[in-house]
Amino acid sequence: MTDHVVLDELRQAIDEAFGGRDRVSIREVYAAASEHLNLPADVLAYLNELPEGAYDRQEVTEAINEVIRRRGEQESLGLLDSPDSGA
Repeated sequence: MTDHVVLDELRQAIDEAFGGRDRVSIREVYAAASEHLNLPADVLAYLNELPEGAYDRQEVTEAINEVIRRRGEQESLGLLDSPDSGA
């Protein structure tokens, strides 16, 4: 699976977790992501690095991108687009 497809799959899982709500717990995002069989375990591990609590879409996106940066994978994997960027 290409990195682009991995990020698309993660975006889809985030969309599913929110399902029209403004805020969700990181556990809800993890549960939605876990249902995506194409997401590798290391991507799910990004979510394990996030503090518990309720997040809005922007906060989830920024937090996951921070994990990607901290791991130094932004060049190889890329970053999630900001929800307000229209991407």
